[in-house]
Amino acid sequence: MAISIDKSLLGDVNEPNIKAINYAIRELLKRQKRLNKLADYYNGKQDVNDHKFDNSKVKSANIMINHAKYITDMNVGFMTGNPVKYTADKDKSIDDVLDVLKNADIHKHDIELEKDLSVFGYGYELLYLKATDPEITLDEAGNEKETPNTELKIEVIDPRAAIVVTDDTVEHDPLFAVFVQPKRDLDGRIDGYSVTVYMPKRVVEFRTKMTMELSGDDDIVYDGENLFNTVPLIEYRNNEERQGDFEQLISLIDAYNLLQTDRISDKEAFVDAILVTFGFGLAEDDDDLKALKNGVLNAPSREDGADISWLTKSFDETQVNLLSQSIENDIHKISYVPNMNDEKFMGNVSGEAMKFKLFGLENLLSIKKRYFFDGLRRRLNMVQTIVNIKGANNDVSGCDIDLAPNIPVNLSDVVNNIRNADGIIPRKITYGWLPQVDDPQEIIEEMDQQDADNIKKNQQALQQQDPDRLELEDSEDDQDEDDKQERSNNDRG
Repeated sequence: MAISIDKSLLGDVNEPNIKAINYAIRELLKRQKRLNKLADYYNGKQDVNDHKFDNSKVKSANIMINHAKYITDMNVGFMTGNPVKYTADKDKSIDDVLDVLKNADIHKHDIELEKDLSVFGYGYELLYLKATDPEITLDEAGNEKETPNTELKIEVIDPRAAIVVTDDTVEHDPLFAVFVQPKRDLDGRIDGYSVTVYMPKRVVEFRTKMTMELSGDDDIVYDGENLFNTVPLIEYRNNEERQGDFEQLISLIDAYNLLQTDRISDKEAFVDAILVTFGFGLAEDDDDLKALKNGVLNAPSREDGADISWLTKSFDETQVNLLSQSIENDIHKISYVPNMNDEKFMGNVSGEAMKFKLFGLENLLSIKKRYFFDGLRRRLNMVQTIVNIKGANNDVSGCDIDLAPNIPVNLSDVVNNIRNADGIIPRKITYGWLPQVDDPQEIIEEMDQQDADNIKKNQQALQQQDPDRLELEDSEDDQDEDDKQERSNNDRG
């Protein structure tokens, strides 16, 4: 989560300001507790795991149903199950930019990035140049010449290890970013930290001896040029508040897990019930205790006033079920993530009915997409800078970004709607209703070509069945054309 400061306090933004860097690191440390809790909930390390009853003799079952992981995984699948598509503006090229994204396996990268957004509420990606094997060329004399070569890399950065500092204007332009990594010795103990500072035109890596914060005598292990001409650490936001998808549901998740834990613990207590005897007692000799363990008990008759029963805690299973379902429904309602095991999603559901069931989810994804695209545009601009330095002529301005949510679609209903609207609504509009279609005009051209191919195949089939008839029809068509041409010439005469 970015922090804002007065730009004038930094002086030269391309000179490391130790005081400002340490301030950013302290702000980063303040967020560790929240971020670690969110990560723990996703990974199944939830509060219910430490639940204990006041009665130490009662064992807690500690049942954990990981709704946090379900919500995040479903949102990630809905959001990035389909790859992002980029379309260049008219008369512009982005081919080299797209090649870089393809080589970076950007779809997999976007899935990892969206997971951080869903869990933490924001995420970071770092763009950098990695040296590769030099290009070998021959000069005019035939001698080999080595030219340094680099590859543009894009990596997801853990939000717990990085922070962006912006100015305090309404634009919040990035001033610098800090990336902190612990360094360990061969015994696994932390041996100082690597603190990398990304400035608009410079990248500097410090190596501390003890703590994260910098001091005047820390070594500089790298000092290089930043060819992106901007801070190459991009912050993506999940929403305006930078909240995770399950962050506001933690109390409901805890309540559901606690209820299920108590439920199972009560069942175990029911099995471990206390045996109560009336009108007699159990002897303490070994024979009676051994017989009791084997399920045998010698007792006087009921006529003599003796009786035996189990002392158990009674509970209303129906009420527990209602409460459990109520909490679970609230979790899905507040998160907008549907319960795909719900009977409402079973069987044949019409497209219109499915649309209303997923209305809340589609609204959520629409908001997430707008914030996601902000970061994608910064990514495109940075990649463009590098490919153009290498000799390309790409222009990402006006580039259209599209992301089709990976949600169920009743394709049969869509096709029927297109067929029913034919002749009423232009096909360029109706073909746009199809999922995974970016250019309806391309579909129209393919359909026209398909119709032309079908006509040609039908003519070939008819010619095989009755070739004389087709030749006669062709001759008549030619004669008609000659007659038309002759009449046209006479009219001009």
